[in-house]
Amino acid sequence: MSEAKITFLGAAGTVTGSRFLISTENSSLLVDCGMFQGDKEIEALNRTSLTIDLSRLTAVVLTHAHLDHCGFLPVLIKNGYKGPIYSTHYTKELAGLVLRDSAHLQMDDAKFHDEIGLYNLDDVEKTLELFKESEFRTPLKVNEDFTVTFYPAGHILGSSFIVVEVAGKKLLFTGDMGRANHPLLAAPDQAPADGLDVVISESTYGDRMHETPIELFAQEINAALKRGGQILIPAFAIDRTEVILMALRDLIDKREIPAIPVYIDSPMAISALNFYREAVRDNATGIKDGVSERWANQDPFDAGALFQAFTTEESKRLIDNEGPSILISASGMASGGRVVHHLAYMLPDPKNTVILVGFQAYGTRGRQLLEGATKVKIHGDWVHVAAHIANVESFSVHADGDELVSWLKQIKKPEHLYLVHGEPESQENFKNRIERDLKWDVIVPKSGEYFTL
Repeated sequence: MSEAKITFLGAAGTVTGSRFLISTENSSLLVDCGMFQGDKEIEALNRTSLTIDLSRLTAVVLTHAHLDHCGFLPVLIKNGYKGPIYSTHYTKELAGLVLRDSAHLQMDDAKFHDEIGLYNLDDVEKTLELFKESEFRTPLKVNEDFTVTFYPAGHILGSSFIVVEVAGKKLLFTGDMGRANHPLLAAPDQAPADGLDVVISESTYGDRMHETPIELFAQEINAALKRGGQILIPAFAIDRTEVILMALRDLIDKREIPAIPVYIDSPMAISALNFYREAVRDNATGIKDGVSERWANQDPFDAGALFQAFTTEESKRLIDNEGPSILISASGMASGGRVVHHLAYMLPDPKNTVILVGFQAYGTRGRQLLEGATKVKIHGDWVHVAAHIANVESFSVHADGDELVSWLKQIKKPEHLYLVHGEPESQENFKNRIERDLKWDVIVPKSGEYFTL
């Protein structure tokens, strides 16, 4: 039996850029193919030379459809990859939204900066033709070297943790691990209790606990309304928007906040909402028990005053809104997309409120606001920050440190645990905790580093 190795091409020392290459003597398999997101230095990593021998690459498998896990795929295809991309059904559907949106943004940026983008819409369509769907909990024999199994991870619709069997070893990739409190998605499946040789685990919130109570969300909204301002929520278009809308519906139904207009300003979020509605209607795998029955004749995302801005013109008209309202727009880290225009308009007014509801990567505009910046640069100009900035972590769909450790405890001690998808300090603290509590051998790989299995 041939020997295998794993190379960490991304998400090593950073939260984003998920790319893990498993190689044998005859072939290789890529787990995730994501873009780097963050400051200019981190995003510049997307333009470094491709270090994968595509002639030996048998397949790509995706844990889920967020940009930092699938957004680099069209670059692979531009460079000649023609093999299959395996994913679950809804990862395939949502990846189509994400990649097309990414191509639009890159084409716009390329025009603005007079440069060539990483890829365009033609590259995306060629990429989507290579997708092949795989069922949850069903082993898929990729070739003589690799067998892959997808398990529900509860992070976003279609998300998976993946077990890869290669060279007599079993590797588990957590992808982004979800939580048990998602309003629509079931908790992550239990991991196989034994037989795992290597675990590659995310550590985004490894040294933090999601302690912010949901009540704070209602408090921030009511305080904003008393100030007479409007509320802007930068939110990831896929899943975070759905979770926020369900929370707003619940608060309105319970009369804990007034029934004010709620605007969605993100074509991708609007399209993703329809996939979530479909999954709830069909009681798809990964949907929480009882959810489909509960919402059989209702829209779980609309308390009666939901408005969707799909076109650019509809988006521009939102700036002229008067009276109290809540505006949800992408991107979640305020690093691009329509939300940036709304920030430029709303940040200078102290009556307004910006509520951050997700992880804010180092170097992003959202991180600057979280850390108390008094001005941020938008479209080349400095914008004064006078609006109230709030942070509500209870909406995170990433497992925190306690939740990750509790999930990992199910597993019989593997040979090694590799920590990825985390900032260095968080990873080091989480490494120390796992070594102390679980007595596992923990490695924090560097970018480009490889290990023999």
